[in-house]
Amino acid sequence: MEQVLPPDRVLTVPNALSAIRLVLIPVFIYALLFAHANGWAVAILMFSGASDWADGKIARTLNQSSRLGVLLDPAVDRLYMATVPIVLAVDGIVPWWFVITLLVRDGLLAATLPLLRSRGLTALPVTYVGKAATFALMSGFPLVLLGTGGARWSRVLHAVGCGFLGWGLYMYLWAFVLYAVQMVLVLRRMPKLKHPVRQPISPKASEHG
Repeated sequence: MEQVLPPDRVLTVPNALSAIRLVLIPVFIYALLFAHANGWAVAILMFSGASDWADGKIARTLNQSSRLGVLLDPAVDRLYMATVPIVLAVDGIVPWWFVITLLVRDGLLAATLPLLRSRGLTALPVTYVGKAATFALMSGFPLVLLGTGGARWSRVLHAVGCGFLGWGLYMYLWAFVLYAVQMVLVLRRMPKLKHPVRQPISPKASEHG
């Protein structure tokens, strides 16, 4: 089956949302580690999580899928999934073993990219487990951040946030197992190209804006 390429567009609403999320990463670092403005840090995480969900919906509803979006959206996701837990660990909010587990998983994922490119691909279809894992983690981060206060409601939020992070970590690792299975199938069924043409998969399959 021939791959379907999305339009080569840049100025779209989903791409704008992804660009805003990218710009907010250093703002989040400054707000939490230097300004100690936990409220602003929580607001950035909540906006980023909501916009990450919205850009894919907007791309499909308004037919604004693009090659840039297929690459930019998951790239920004990966940056958030690396930056946010590291910053929270530096601030003593989450344990380092949690961060290392996430980073090792993403490092192994990145190591498979040359194999994909040798088959003319730049991405594999995103699984619902993977999207759910990202949602759980990005929901848990602001909750544990809100739970740093001494009030009783803060302790409740911290417990709920830890639950989201634990469940998200489990799904994150399970999504990697599913990805590994997809990778094995790709290596078995698709011949290695002599001159790889780096083409993203169908935007419908990847579910990226």
